[in-house]
Amino acid sequence: MHTDERIPIAIVGLNFGRYIVEQLCAPRSKAPFRVTGLCDLDRRRAEVLAERFGALRIYGSLDEVLADPKTPVVGLFTGPVGRAELIGRIIAAGKDCMTTKPFESDPAAARTVLERAARLGRVVHLNSPPPGLGASVRTIAAWREAHGLGRPVAAHAAVWCSYREAADGTWYDDPARCPAAPLTRLGIYLLNELVPLLGRARRVGVLGSRLFTGRPTADNAQLAIEFESGALASVLASFCVRDGDAYRNSMMIHFENGTVYRDVGPDRAEPGHMELALVTSAEDGAGRRVRERRILPGHGGEYDWEGFARAVRREPDAPGYDIEHVVEPLRVLAAMAKAERTGEFVEVAR
Repeated sequence: MHTDERIPIAIVGLNFGRYIVEQLCAPRSKAPFRVTGLCDLDRRRAEVLAERFGALRIYGSLDEVLADPKTPVVGLFTGPVGRAELIGRIIAAGKDCMTTKPFESDPAAARTVLERAARLGRVVHLNSPPPGLGASVRTIAAWREAHGLGRPVAAHAAVWCSYREAADGTWYDDPARCPAAPLTRLGIYLLNELVPLLGRARRVGVLGSRLFTGRPTADNAQLAIEFESGALASVLASFCVRDGDAYRNSMMIHFENGTVYRDVGPDRAEPGHMELALVTSAEDGAGRRVRERRILPGHGGEYDWEGFARAVRREPDAPGYDIEHVVEPLRVLAAMAKAERTGEFVEVAR
């Protein structure tokens, strides 16, 4: 008789969480998790998914989920405001948690709950930043060392897509909870990659506009960051561009002695992959040379279900986090929110 060794997981928050349910319950899914329960303030959302995928328990509240001894793991996909408090309840109940970006709107609360999870021996993962470093960040860091690229000087990062959204009463409609909305919702992926490469941020400024959105929040935004090292970065995030290149997460990073390009320009790697290139001056100082090229699987922001499962099983080689890599981008977002309100550059608070 076949034994299902997948780890049971309950999914809480089904506005976005429904996509996680669909991913994990897909017939060809190889994820080491089995969805066993659903929970949402709108019970009908849970009922629709339970009817579709079958044999799923519907919980009336998070408390019911936490009281179930057959559910060792919770997938939490609520909005970021106040999420640390919910994660605190999950880990206090002796359960591990997978959640999503941005991790929290309050950087101090994020640090507190992650430190608490470490003390309790509980696992908290999210898709961005991933545990450890993502493949492209690892590659760029390795190239910097191998080729003596020196200090990072500047970075340009961009993500775009085409949305024509209407107000629906969710946190996406609230400038206080979703400041410079494209940056909070999509630009966070790029921030989570820039921080391990460029370090701590000093101050930020932001521009935003509303071109097509039916929401009261921006749909077109650009962030400027000055890092403590003196490096400068810009991050563009837009819901206004329909060009077939949605969610590309392009990036250029300039070092003293070279430039790294990731998915920049009209050519693309095969679907589901990223293309990186390193350009430096030629050995004789005349002209340029492409020193490295690399095509990597993924596009950044994927959920590392395999790594999460290893961590839940307490395997010794399971990936983990540098807490600062989670918290520092949240400090940038918090400063960005103030910058949007005031129209001024804002120091990053610590």
